[in-house]
Amino acid sequence: MAEAAAPLSDEQVTAYLRVHPDFLQRHPDLLMRLAAPARGASGDRIADLQQVMNERLRRELEELRGCAEHLITTQRSNMSLQTRTHQAVLAVLASRSMDELVQVLTDVAQLFEVDVITLCLETADEVIPELAAAGMMRLPRGSCAELLGDRDVLLRGSASGDAALFGAAAPLVRSYALARLLSGERRPGGLLALGSRDEHCYQAGQGTELLSFFTRVVEYAVHRWIT
Repeated sequence: MAEAAAPLSDEQVTAYLRVHPDFLQRHPDLLMRLAAPARGASGDRIADLQQVMNERLRRELEELRGCAEHLITTQRSNMSLQTRTHQAVLAVLASRSMDELVQVLTDVAQLFEVDVITLCLETADEVIPELAAAGMMRLPRGSCAELLGDRDVLLRGSASGDAALFGAAAPLVRSYALARLLSGERRPGGLLALGSRDEHCYQAGQGTELLSFFTRVVEYAVHRWIT
Protein backbone atom coordinates (compact mmCIF):
# COMPACT_ATOMS: atom_id res chain seq x y z
CA MET A 1 0.00 0.00 0.00
CA ALA A 2 1.39 3.37 -0.97
CA GLU A 3 2.34 5.60 1.90
CA ALA A 4 0.24 8.73 2.43
CA ALA A 5 1.95 11.88 1.21
CA ALA A 6 3.43 14.00 3.96
CA PRO A 7 1.55 17.26 4.57
CA LEU A 8 3.13 20.37 3.11
CA SER A 9 5.02 22.60 5.46
CA ASP A 10 4.30 26.29 5.87
CA GLU A 11 7.60 27.01 4.12
CA GLN A 12 6.60 24.90 1.09
CA VAL A 13 3.21 26.58 0.77
CA THR A 14 4.81 29.99 1.14
CA ALA A 15 7.44 29.18 -1.48
CA TYR A 16 4.78 27.94 -3.92
CA LEU A 17 2.67 31.08 -3.50
CA ARG A 18 5.71 33.27 -4.06
CA VAL A 19 6.34 31.54 -7.37
CA HIS A 20 2.60 31.59 -8.29
CA PRO A 21 1.27 34.94 -7.02
CA ASP A 22 -1.92 34.58 -9.10
CA PHE A 23 -2.93 31.32 -7.39
CA LEU A 24 -5.83 32.84 -5.41
CA GLN A 25 -7.02 34.70 -8.49
CA ARG A 26 -7.28 31.36 -10.28
CA HIS A 27 -8.95 29.74 -7.27
CA PRO A 28 -11.10 32.50 -5.69
CA ASP A 29 -13.32 29.94 -3.94
CA LEU A 30 -10.42 29.23 -1.56
CA LEU A 31 -10.74 32.72 -0.11
CA MET A 32 -14.04 31.70 1.48
CA ARG A 33 -12.27 28.81 3.24
CA LEU A 34 -9.32 30.76 4.58
CA ALA A 35 -9.27 32.14 8.10
CA ALA A 36 -8.64 35.86 7.76
CA PRO A 37 -5.99 37.41 10.04
CA ALA A 38 -7.03 40.17 12.38
CA ARG A 39 -6.02 43.65 11.37
CA GLY A 40 -2.52 44.42 12.60
CA ALA A 41 -2.01 40.88 13.89
CA SER A 42 1.57 40.83 12.63
CA GLY A 43 2.28 44.42 11.80
CA ASP A 44 2.52 45.15 8.09
CA ARG A 45 3.92 41.75 7.15
CA ILE A 46 0.46 40.13 6.54
CA ALA A 47 -1.84 41.21 3.70
CA ASP A 48 -5.38 42.11 4.80
CA LEU A 49 -7.42 39.25 3.32
CA GLN A 50 -10.52 40.47 5.12
CA GLN A 51 -10.83 43.24 2.57
CA VAL A 52 -10.62 40.71 -0.27
CA MET A 53 -13.19 38.41 1.32
CA ASN A 54 -15.53 41.30 2.13
CA GLU A 55 -15.31 42.51 -1.46
CA ARG A 56 -16.21 39.03 -2.68
CA LEU A 57 -19.18 38.88 -0.32
CA ARG A 58 -20.26 42.35 -1.45
CA ARG A 59 -20.24 41.24 -5.10
CA GLU A 60 -22.27 38.14 -4.27
CA LEU A 61 -24.76 40.25 -2.34
CA GLU A 62 -25.11 42.63 -5.29
CA GLU A 63 -25.73 39.67 -7.61
CA LEU A 64 -28.43 38.33 -5.28
CA ARG A 65 -29.99 41.78 -5.04
CA GLY A 66 -29.99 42.07 -8.83
CA CYS A 67 -31.71 38.70 -9.15
CA ALA A 68 -34.35 39.73 -6.61
CA GLU A 69 -35.00 43.04 -8.38
CA HIS A 70 -35.31 41.23 -11.73
CA LEU A 71 -37.81 38.79 -10.20
CA ILE A 72 -39.87 41.63 -8.73
CA THR A 73 -39.86 43.53 -12.03
CA THR A 74 -40.91 40.42 -13.94
CA GLN A 75 -43.72 39.74 -11.47
CA ARG A 76 -44.99 43.30 -11.74
CA SER A 77 -44.88 43.09 -15.53
CA ASN A 78 -46.84 39.83 -15.48
CA MET A 79 -49.46 41.32 -13.17
CA SER A 80 -49.76 44.37 -15.41
CA LEU A 81 -50.23 42.20 -18.51
CA GLN A 82 -52.84 40.12 -16.69
CA THR A 83 -54.79 43.25 -15.73
CA ARG A 84 -54.64 44.59 -19.29
CA THR A 85 -55.76 41.22 -20.67
CA HIS A 86 -58.79 41.31 -18.37
CA GLN A 87 -59.64 44.79 -19.66
CA ALA A 88 -59.38 43.56 -23.25
CA VAL A 89 -61.61 40.56 -22.46
CA LEU A 90 -64.32 42.80 -21.01
CA ALA A 91 -64.21 44.99 -24.13
CA VAL A 92 -64.58 41.94 -26.39
CA LEU A 93 -67.50 40.56 -24.39
CA ALA A 94 -69.27 43.93 -24.62
CA SER A 95 -69.18 43.93 -28.45
CA ARG A 96 -72.62 43.60 -30.05
CA SER A 97 -71.71 42.72 -33.62
CA MET A 98 -68.86 41.54 -35.77
CA ASP A 99 -68.15 45.11 -36.80
CA GLU A 100 -67.88 46.14 -33.15
CA LEU A 101 -65.68 43.13 -32.38
CA VAL A 102 -63.24 43.99 -35.17
CA GLN A 103 -63.14 47.59 -33.95
CA VAL A 104 -62.57 46.45 -30.35
CA LEU A 105 -59.60 44.35 -31.45
CA THR A 106 -58.16 47.43 -33.14
CA ASP A 107 -58.67 49.48 -30.00
CA VAL A 108 -57.22 46.97 -27.51
CA ALA A 109 -53.93 46.64 -29.41
CA GLN A 110 -52.51 49.32 -27.13
CA LEU A 111 -53.38 47.22 -24.07
CA PHE A 112 -51.11 44.48 -25.41
CA GLU A 113 -48.50 47.08 -26.41
CA VAL A 114 -48.59 46.03 -30.07
CA ASP A 115 -49.30 48.01 -33.22
CA VAL A 116 -52.02 45.90 -34.79
CA ILE A 117 -54.43 43.07 -33.97
CA THR A 118 -56.49 41.50 -36.74
CA LEU A 119 -59.16 38.83 -36.85
CA CYS A 120 -58.50 36.40 -39.70
CA LEU A 121 -61.15 33.84 -40.72
CA GLU A 122 -61.14 31.19 -43.42
CA THR A 123 -64.10 32.59 -45.36
CA ALA A 124 -62.43 33.71 -48.59
CA ASP A 125 -64.13 31.01 -50.66
CA GLU A 126 -67.63 31.22 -49.14
CA VAL A 127 -70.16 33.74 -47.96
CA ILE A 128 -71.17 33.82 -44.30
CA PRO A 129 -73.30 36.95 -43.89
CA GLU A 130 -73.10 36.86 -40.10
CA LEU A 131 -69.34 37.20 -40.27
CA ALA A 132 -69.22 40.10 -42.70
CA ALA A 133 -67.29 42.95 -41.12
CA ALA A 134 -65.11 45.71 -42.47
CA GLY A 135 -61.49 45.18 -41.50
CA MET A 136 -61.76 41.42 -40.99
CA MET A 137 -59.11 39.49 -42.93
CA ARG A 138 -60.45 36.64 -45.07
CA LEU A 139 -58.26 33.61 -45.66
CA PRO A 140 -58.64 30.59 -47.97
CA ARG A 141 -59.53 27.27 -46.39
CA GLY A 142 -56.51 25.50 -44.94
CA SER A 143 -54.54 28.70 -44.34
CA CYS A 144 -54.45 28.27 -40.55
CA ALA A 145 -53.15 24.72 -40.77
CA GLU A 146 -50.50 25.88 -43.22
CA LEU A 147 -49.41 28.74 -40.95
CA LEU A 148 -49.66 27.06 -37.55
CA GLY A 149 -49.22 23.36 -38.24
CA ASP A 150 -50.24 21.51 -35.07
CA ARG A 151 -49.54 24.52 -32.82
CA ASP A 152 -52.18 26.71 -31.21
CA VAL A 153 -49.84 29.69 -30.89
CA LEU A 154 -46.91 30.70 -33.07
CA LEU A 155 -44.43 33.43 -32.06
CA ARG A 156 -42.02 34.97 -34.53
CA GLY A 157 -39.33 37.54 -33.75
CA SER A 158 -37.38 39.53 -36.35
CA ALA A 159 -39.98 38.64 -38.98
CA SER A 160 -41.89 40.67 -41.56
CA GLY A 161 -45.67 40.94 -41.51
CA ASP A 162 -47.84 39.29 -44.16
CA ALA A 163 -50.36 41.54 -45.90
CA ALA A 164 -52.83 38.63 -45.94
CA LEU A 165 -52.82 38.76 -42.13
CA PHE A 166 -52.14 42.40 -41.30
CA GLY A 167 -53.45 44.24 -44.33
CA ALA A 168 -52.14 47.78 -44.75
CA ALA A 169 -50.28 47.56 -41.42
CA ALA A 170 -48.05 44.71 -42.65
CA PRO A 171 -45.03 46.96 -43.47
CA LEU A 172 -44.91 48.04 -39.81
CA VAL A 173 -44.69 44.52 -38.42
CA ARG A 174 -41.29 43.22 -37.34
CA SER A 175 -42.46 40.46 -34.96
CA TYR A 176 -45.82 38.79 -34.54
CA ALA A 177 -47.95 36.21 -32.75
CA LEU A 178 -50.58 33.99 -34.36
CA ALA A 179 -53.18 32.28 -32.16
CA ARG A 180 -55.60 29.69 -33.51
CA LEU A 181 -59.38 30.05 -33.31
CA LEU A 182 -60.95 26.60 -33.05
CA SER A 183 -63.29 25.62 -35.85
CA GLY A 184 -66.39 23.45 -35.78
CA GLU A 185 -69.79 22.95 -37.36
CA ARG A 186 -70.60 26.18 -39.21
CA ARG A 187 -67.54 27.63 -37.52
CA PRO A 188 -64.76 28.55 -39.90
CA GLY A 189 -61.16 28.17 -38.92
CA GLY A 190 -59.33 31.34 -38.07
CA LEU A 191 -56.68 33.04 -36.04
CA LEU A 192 -55.78 36.20 -34.21
CA ALA A 193 -52.74 38.01 -35.56
CA LEU A 194 -50.86 40.42 -33.29
CA GLY A 195 -48.06 42.44 -34.86
CA SER A 196 -45.45 44.78 -33.40
CA ARG A 197 -42.86 47.08 -34.91
CA ASP A 198 -40.50 45.90 -32.14
CA GLU A 199 -38.63 42.91 -33.55
CA HIS A 200 -38.12 41.56 -30.03
CA CYS A 201 -41.73 41.90 -28.87
CA TYR A 202 -42.45 38.26 -29.66
CA GLN A 203 -39.86 35.53 -29.34
CA ALA A 204 -40.03 31.73 -29.29
CA GLY A 205 -40.18 30.45 -25.73
CA GLN A 206 -42.30 33.27 -24.31
CA GLY A 207 -45.32 32.37 -22.18
CA THR A 208 -48.59 32.26 -24.14
CA GLU A 209 -51.18 31.46 -21.46
CA LEU A 210 -52.79 34.92 -21.40
CA LEU A 211 -52.80 35.16 -25.19
CA SER A 212 -54.45 31.73 -25.43
CA PHE A 213 -57.09 32.79 -22.88
CA PHE A 214 -57.85 36.00 -24.78
CA THR A 215 -58.09 34.04 -28.03
CA ARG A 216 -60.67 31.68 -26.53
CA VAL A 217 -62.76 34.70 -25.52
CA VAL A 218 -62.55 36.16 -29.03
CA GLU A 219 -63.49 32.75 -30.40
CA TYR A 220 -66.60 32.74 -28.18
CA ALA A 221 -67.52 36.24 -29.40
CA VAL A 222 -67.16 35.20 -33.05
CA HIS A 223 -69.34 32.13 -32.55
CA ARG A 224 -72.11 34.28 -31.07
CA TRP A 225 -72.76 35.76 -34.51
CA ILE A 226 -73.14 32.39 -36.20
CA THR A 227 -76.77 31.21 -35.98
